[in-house]
Amino acid sequence: MFEPQTYAILMLVGFFCLLMIGIPVATSLATVGFVFGYLGFGDSLFSLLPARFYGIVAGYQWMAIPLFVFMGVMLEKSRLADDLLDVMGHIAGGLRGGMGVGIVLFGVLMGATTGIVGATVITLGLLALPTLVRRGYDKGLACGVICASGCLGQIIPPSLIL
Repeated sequence: MFEPQTYAILMLVGFFCLLMIGIPVATSLATVGFVFGYLGFGDSLFSLLPARFYGIVAGYQWMAIPLFVFMGVMLEKSRLADDLLDVMGHIAGGLRGGMGVGIVLFGVLMGATTGIVGATVITLGLLALPTLVRRGYDKGLACGVICASGCLGQIIPPSLIL
């Protein structure tokens, strides 16, 4: 009926209109996507959805998340992580925020090797958060350092995005 460019502009306008009347972002995105997907593709859109969902869920990369969480729990329960982080703190010496810098470097390396932000952040949270809080870091700052370092791994090769 319309050109694809017109659909794109109408989708954007529809999304912002739904946001302006107070509908949450996730609901607005889903509604606009389904409505304009139906207008553009017709009934065939809904026959493609199960195959798309299966293709996403069946990906092998999701196996890494429980394994890295398991690794983090084992390191935390065995207290090996505390010893490693204490050594990292001693290496940083008297440098202000040295422990945080060490966590960022470790998180970047771990994030780059795994390529999965969730697994990196959960593992670092289990390992580093208690040690950072015990060393006097503010809880908000410690959580921010952990989240930022896990997310930085996405931009450093060999991340899974590449």
